[in-house]
Amino acid sequence: MKILIAEDEFTTRMMIQVCLENWGYTVTSVTNGQEAWLKLQTKDAPTIAILDWEMPELNGIDVCRRVKEMGLENPPYIILLTGRDSNTDIVRGFDAGADDYMTKPFNDNELQARVRVAERLVRTQASLTATVSELKEALNQLEMLETGVEVCDTCRSVFSPYDGEWHTSNDIITNDVDPRFIVATCPDCLQK
Repeated sequence: MKILIAEDEFTTRMMIQVCLENWGYTVTSVTNGQEAWLKLQTKDAPTIAILDWEMPELNGIDVCRRVKEMGLENPPYIILLTGRDSNTDIVRGFDAGADDYMTKPFNDNELQARVRVAERLVRTQASLTATVSELKEALNQLEMLETGVEVCDTCRSVFSPYDGEWHTSNDIITNDVDPRFIVATCPDCLQK
């Protein structure tokens, strides 16, 4: 699983990176919020991001807000790791879109536990998204089966609601214009 670290302080960034790599994660690290924002917009963006609140160019809160505004189906799980520990700051972090909040200095065991929770949630969300997609496809298939097929009683053309056109059976077979029709060979023709 890929994890992004956005931390401008070298020692903290390296400590987090070493821990994560020792636990088997693929890590990308950046030194400011703008770089983090760019990484999180890529097609193969990390699924977990550990962001410092106070960074050059864009702070962690701004990155959280921007990610939230993207409206992704599976947004990255964001952990804010910061020296800010007031209740007001914690609430501001969650309101901005952070999924978890840790204060510095961090404890390795706590970080590992929180990253494992993040990993489980990311995997669960991906699984749910795939299941919803499959269910939508199944519903579309059911709707197609429930609607009648219009056939002209004179020329035997078939109306396709997908393109609003009438097609001959040959068009349907050769051009695959209507997904309701599955082309196969019947048993009698197979024996010939």
